[in-house]
Amino acid sequence: MGKASRRSRADRAARTSGPVPAPFVARPFEGLPGETDWVAMREIVPAATATIRFAPGKAPEGAPETVTIATVLPLAWPALHRDTGEILVGIQSGNASGDTSRDIAQAIELAVAAQPGSPVTTLPVSTLDTDRLQDLLDLDAPFDIEVHEGFEFWVGDSELDVEGQQSLERANESAIPTVKLAAAPSAYWCRIGERCYVRWVLPHDEETSTSALARLHAAGTSTLGDGGRLLGCFRSSGLLIPVWEVDPEAEPESHEAGVSAMHGRLERAVTSTAPLTAAERGARAGLMNRQVTLR
Repeated sequence: MGKASRRSRADRAARTSGPVPAPFVARPFEGLPGETDWVAMREIVPAATATIRFAPGKAPEGAPETVTIATVLPLAWPALHRDTGEILVGIQSGNASGDTSRDIAQAIELAVAAQPGSPVTTLPVSTLDTDRLQDLLDLDAPFDIEVHEGFEFWVGDSELDVEGQQSLERANESAIPTVKLAAAPSAYWCRIGERCYVRWVLPHDEETSTSALARLHAAGTSTLGDGGRLLGCFRSSGLLIPVWEVDPEAEPESHEAGVSAMHGRLERAVTSTAPLTAAERGARAGLMNRQVTLR
């Protein structure tokens, strides 16, 4: 066997013995407290923060007691280690791999290791050797979202430079008004232009949620409150996010009763084991045709 052939085999062996890329995970936040709000922060809420805690013995060396999860950070940084020692991680910065949970966990670890005052600007591709959020976090601690009108939480106690200030102004201009509703987990009212919507991350897998909505739609009970029309659904992180258009003249709080009633109808529909009727199958096909996958 020639030297060139032996070198080729050695090169292939070296490539295959390297780190194995993380596999795709369709439902990356499953098993975390507040899975649906993780998805909401990832996809439909423009400006929000939440605090997470590490599980005992799982904090990276030098990590603070808590980390702030944010929807987005200046210049779409994956993470930031502030001068004060605070760690912020932006979860709308995009994916480096097929497992969003690993990517966010990696952003946390890189931010802890970064010098105070430094951002994490890029993420390497996650591998099977990297942690997931489920490995690091205290799974008994609640995941409570605080929705903000803008992105002033970027600033903290410090001043942004010119580039950062411009990024803040652009972000504030683009942030759509959003209100978290209390009647059901992860239901959010928002205004986009002159129209208003309720967008709601459902806790069941996509197939189950789609069939439940189809049952309601076929029965004529998919309306939210007085006239809120079901427009369609997003799919993200293995969950379904139905969207209703609601009265633009009504205050967000006025939709609480409609959301509460819909919550009850959905939960009853989810538990049904009866085969879908022809009408329900037709409604399901219509909903599937109006689904959009986000990332």
